[in-house]
Amino acid sequence: MRITDLMIKETMIMDLRAPSKEAAIDELIASLAASGRINDPVKFKEAILKREEQASTGIGGGIAMPHAKTAAVNEPTVVFGKSSQGVDYDALDGEPAYLFFMIAAPEGAGNTHLRTLAALSRLLIDSDFIAKLKEAKTPDEVAALFDAKQAEEEAAKQAEGSAGADASAKKASSTNANANGTGGDAAKKEGPAAVRGGGPADAEPFVVAVTACPTGIAHTFMAEDALKKRAREMGIAIRVETNGSEGAQNVLTADEIRRAQGVIVAADKNVEMARFEGKPVLQRPVSDGIRKPEELIRKAVNGDAPIYRDQGAKAADNGNEGQSGRSKIYKDLMSGISHMLPFVVGGGILLAVSFLIEQVAGENSPLFQLLQTIGGGNGAFHFLIPILAGFIAFSIGDRPALMPGMVGGLMAVNANAGFLGGLAAGFLAGYVVILLRKVFAGLPKTLDGLKPILLYPIFGLLIAGSIMFYIVDPIFSWINTGLIDVLNSLGTGNMVILGLILGGMMAIDMGGPFNKAAYAFAIGVFTSSGNTNGAMMAAVMAGGMVPPLAIALATTFFKGKFTEQERKSGVTNYVLGLSFITEGAIPFAASDPMRVLTSCILGSAIAGGLTQLWQINVPAPHGGIFVAVLANHALLFLLAVLIGSVVSALVLGVWKKTLAEK
Repeated sequence: MRITDLMIKETMIMDLRAPSKEAAIDELIASLAASGRINDPVKFKEAILKREEQASTGIGGGIAMPHAKTAAVNEPTVVFGKSSQGVDYDALDGEPAYLFFMIAAPEGAGNTHLRTLAALSRLLIDSDFIAKLKEAKTPDEVAALFDAKQAEEEAAKQAEGSAGADASAKKASSTNANANGTGGDAAKKEGPAAVRGGGPADAEPFVVAVTACPTGIAHTFMAEDALKKRAREMGIAIRVETNGSEGAQNVLTADEIRRAQGVIVAADKNVEMARFEGKPVLQRPVSDGIRKPEELIRKAVNGDAPIYRDQGAKAADNGNEGQSGRSKIYKDLMSGISHMLPFVVGGGILLAVSFLIEQVAGENSPLFQLLQTIGGGNGAFHFLIPILAGFIAFSIGDRPALMPGMVGGLMAVNANAGFLGGLAAGFLAGYVVILLRKVFAGLPKTLDGLKPILLYPIFGLLIAGSIMFYIVDPIFSWINTGLIDVLNSLGTGNMVILGLILGGMMAIDMGGPFNKAAYAFAIGVFTSSGNTNGAMMAAVMAGGMVPPLAIALATTFFKGKFTEQERKSGVTNYVLGLSFITEGAIPFAASDPMRVLTSCILGSAIAGGLTQLWQINVPAPHGGIFVAVLANHALLFLLAVLIGSVVSALVLGVWKKTLAEK
């Protein structure tokens, strides 16, 4: 099948007008929809954006390849688009994209179609070909360029196959001659028979590689071709296994892995790793296979890579080569945060809806109780900290660290240690498992099978759990008790100062001892003294609403300082903040605690202080905006929250580094 059978002229956009990434995606999808190649543009866009969340398909060099495989596609299609002004597409090299190839593949796409899409991906490695595409003026010119280029590639493959066959025959002849005691000089001159950049050979440097991307349509094959092309130029033999939509192709053999000087795994999804035990393995994103093939090949040939060990000890044994300690910690944090986000968003929105239903139908409403159970402390929100801790540990110590991390996170929840306790549990469990790997490294090989199923789980849980039980949890419990005592000693004499303190405490750890102490104090005053009538509750509620609202405002008005995923998560914080669900800010606080917490504490303190300055009472323990109407000065309460949120958002927006500065 020709590439131009999928890249139909009617869908090509030779003058893409979109000024932004999402607008470009919309314009390309509109062309697909107009031609009847997709049946559900909304569903198809969701699939495209889901792929973009995993990693930008702006591969650099002025090219973007948004792609998705979904039932929303009727026929496999590639939409070509060309922008004269360029579009900021969050490309890997930070440069604008000028050429767009939107790949639409149906769920049941046949092998022929998938191979054609793979062939398209490989062509886009050629910089001369890309330059010609940028100069093309009409769909006919684009089609002609692709037809000519594909014919050229097919001819080159046939020539390479013939050359490989001739070389093999010549090697066999030389081998026979050597067996008869002749032809030694000829054999020496012949050298390796394998085609460089294409296959294995014992007599020359040899590496193996695996490439894989989440959808297996484009990046997988671009990385393969880039590695093979550069290896050929460097005179190094390479074998590349691809994990694409058709499954694993050109699967590496045990003998090839044994003979290789090093292994390159350029992948954004899990691949089979156990076979590389004891080999130098470079684990990098698939984008590095496209952009940095020479660096990867050189390191692999020189064995300049961590030795892969059982169960993939990520922090110490594989894959984090070249990362600074700071970037490694950030990566581990983001692993926990990304897995926690669905719990924050799903549980938080359901809780917000439950508060609305409570105001309409009362707290005895079955629907209110259902949503509270699903989204609240016995449902999604119960898992926030354990998931955060578990996947931080998983990022550090891989699978054996997941369970100790989650249990440590749960212990932090039960001790009211908040997300700070969860962070401690995650890093603790991860590095305990790394330590155990070193401790058990000297055990006989026959016991290797017991390590992941018996030794790591038992000792990992015992050590991490004991440290949490005897050190971390008691510390947070002591802090919590002490803070409540301090607040009780303050009394309510100076209401403004107390409001500042309570509001600020709500943002310090968002569910930890400071937050819980402030809330417990307000509840105690609320239930034991009719004179205050919810004055302290107004301070803690305002202080708790500020962090998520500040995050939402910052991601809206300082877009250049947040990733696309953070901007999307920021939108949900409007709902969570208005509903007095402080936990919506936890993912942001965990990823950048200094800036986020400091900014939020400042705004929350101001909001809490203003509620007391204006003598606001809120006679309800939760609900946010849904109970604001019950306040004696409802508009002033909302104004206090708004002022605190704006202050926090401005401080955070100005203080936070841009994405380019990180």
